[in-house]
Amino acid sequence: MPDSPVFTLADCPAHLGLGATVMREPPFSGMEWYAAYGERHASDGIEGRLVSVFSFDAPWDSWEMHPGGGELVVCMMGRMTLHQEIDGKAHTVTLRPGEAVINAPGVWHTADVDAPCTALFITAGLGTQHRPR
Repeated sequence: MPDSPVFTLADCPAHLGLGATVMREPPFSGMEWYAAYGERHASDGIEGRLVSVFSFDAPWDSWEMHPGGGELVVCMMGRMTLHQEIDGKAHTVTLRPGEAVINAPGVWHTADVDAPCTALFITAGLGTQHRPR
């Protein structure tokens, strides 16, 4: 990682760990990145949080679920439609800039966008699962 203390969450997520620690993570490199993240921070258990920013210009191609804790999703730019499966039923919410929603532990979720969108995610990342959409 570069020597500069400044980084963008869109390139390098951060980890909030035990003892109120904050660590800069390696650059996000795709879905396999999550497994390595889990290995790096397994000792934090379900208390660790992944903080990331992603920009989208197309619907997600997968569903995800965080069994170890809730996830805060904050729309920062654009508009996103979040789909959740809660107790076997489909729920849909649309977020605009500044609006947020919580994905409860164990809730499968995916998103659609019809124009560029940027969102902030604070995630209980340990054990995150993905499945095709």
